[in-house]
Amino acid sequence: MPYRWNVQQDSQSATRILELWPHNSLPKQGFAGFILITFALILIPLLALTGTIIFWGLLPFMMMALWGVWVALQKSYRNNQIFERLQIGTTRLELTRTNSSGDVQSWECEGYWSRVQLYHTEGPVPNYVTLNGNGREVEIGAFLSEDERKSLYNELRTALALYKD
Repeated sequence: MPYRWNVQQDSQSATRILELWPHNSLPKQGFAGFILITFALILIPLLALTGTIIFWGLLPFMMMALWGVWVALQKSYRNNQIFERLQIGTTRLELTRTNSSGDVQSWECEGYWSRVQLYHTEGPVPNYVTLNGNGREVEIGAFLSEDERKSLYNELRTALALYKD
């Protein structure tokens, strides 16, 4: 799953930390292999045309197609550089989101008054998870898959229930 729980222990208390990030189905190591295989597959039809004027006419278009794949994958990697961090302290919750553009958004509230909400169909994505508190409602994990958001909701509900006990 593209999220994990950590516990940060200090002398007075323990803070639970939830870190979330988008899943990349093509890792960086696979990127080079994919581009190489795409390059080879593009050149296969051109082999029959080697030495002809048609070869030189088609080659720039084939290379532009390869360049387009390269650019699209690089843009996808840049757009997926999102990171969310939820700190659950003894009394407070703090959610920090670092967007792909580098800007940071943060939200915090008193833990006792916070609650987690799951919108099955009303949100921008199915099973949309939000945190409520301090007069605001913020999304968490919108980039996760539908099943991962369901799992996240259950884990957050359990984690926030500790404040109510």
